[in-house]
Amino acid sequence: MIDLSTLTIKKAHDEMKSGKYSAVMLASAYLKEIENKNKEINAYLEVYNDVIEQAKEADKRFENGTDTILTGIPFAIKDNILIKGRIASSASKILENYHATYDATVIKKLKDAGVVFMGRTNMDEFAMGGSTENSAFVITKNPHDISRVAGGSSGGSAAAVAMDSALASLGSDTGGSIRQPASFCGLVGLKSTYGRVSRYGVMSMGSSLDQIGPFSKTVTDTEIIYNTIKGQDINDSTTISEKTYTSKEIKNKPVVGVPRHFLGGDGIKKEVLENFNQSLEKLKKLGYEIMDITLPNIAQSLAVYYVIMPAEVSSNLSRFDSVRFGLHKDGKDGIDDYFVTRGAGFGKEARRRILLGTYVLSSGYYDAYYNRANAVRRILIEDFVKAFEKVDIIVTPTTPDTAFKIGEKTSDPVAMYLEDIFTVTANLTGMPAISIPSGNLNVEGKELPLGLQITARHGEEDLLFRVGKEFLGE
Repeated sequence: MIDLSTLTIKKAHDEMKSGKYSAVMLASAYLKEIENKNKEINAYLEVYNDVIEQAKEADKRFENGTDTILTGIPFAIKDNILIKGRIASSASKILENYHATYDATVIKKLKDAGVVFMGRTNMDEFAMGGSTENSAFVITKNPHDISRVAGGSSGGSAAAVAMDSALASLGSDTGGSIRQPASFCGLVGLKSTYGRVSRYGVMSMGSSLDQIGPFSKTVTDTEIIYNTIKGQDINDSTTISEKTYTSKEIKNKPVVGVPRHFLGGDGIKKEVLENFNQSLEKLKKLGYEIMDITLPNIAQSLAVYYVIMPAEVSSNLSRFDSVRFGLHKDGKDGIDDYFVTRGAGFGKEARRRILLGTYVLSSGYYDAYYNRANAVRRILIEDFVKAFEKVDIIVTPTTPDTAFKIGEKTSDPVAMYLEDIFTVTANLTGMPAISIPSGNLNVEGKELPLGLQITARHGEEDLLFRVGKEFLGE
């Protein structure tokens, strides 16, 4: 019997390498968990029918000595990441039957490493949302309390790991879509430096914001996956080399910056702040110096994000024109085909963001909204760069509250958008950020996870891993 609840990548690798169990046995154990739990949790939109065949190939690699640290490791993949020959729908009706014609770069790297793909996971349609309630197909539930959301937009990828139906997973993060569900589900979730991981083969939402990253149960596992999928890619001109950023040498314990002026808002739950202060005390006991910092324009970050992101959404989703691929509906003429297809194919949130984005890019409003938002974005980056002259990392809660009830915020888009208040800054600045478990809060008899978000300078993922491992005692 394999104890999936305490399994790590290193432990699974060592045990498959030693012959304690095979990749087929490991995959079978995870398939059993999917069979027992997925009908209730809805983490997966599709479980692949060749999982055991993939695992057999992994076992051959252990036999012939070509295995890697990730060989035979069961992965769940977000439904907006292309795997050749498999459906990739972005949880949208408009791509319900679209089969990918090539592998995303991150998938190619995982295939080369020998991972086993368990299936594709549910998400908010085209990654638009913070709860996975905007999927065109099902709502993903939180394994810690099925009356609550798993987070979003990568809720399915988080739930898959949290319910022990995959050892790791991949998601995408545009404004917190990895870190927020990681916090809600008690996992580690990484948004790396913009350009460190290729976006080739990943359906674009906000091209200047999107990054692909891992979910796992430990910082060590997250580091292993990151080191496998990172790297410059000829197919993605936004990727950067290892030499782009030079890490600052830190001889002693890193200095921790806390933007306390940003933590006093009405939307932040008192118990979340108490947990955050306990995390700071833990860091102090570990020898870290805590320093209050000021980020003068951070309060503008959410507004900036919700101008830039919909503008990029409007541009990116214009490719779904009822002609080249995906859903096609017949209208009265060619133009009507376009309207009818997009009206039927896109859900409410996707349509809302397309409309917002088209508005802020329109003649007469471009300078007033989009250009101004980009100007403030540059000021935000300068604020963070200046703060990092005094400190080495910046910490906040990952989310202002625990996972909320399904349906609680669906009628109020602004309340949903406020869930991103701590996470959007890393996407706007391009800096790396990680969410790590920081404890639990008892709500209505359920232990609900909380997360601590750690942000570092561009290119300093290694520092995030170092601090995260020390905090969690790995």
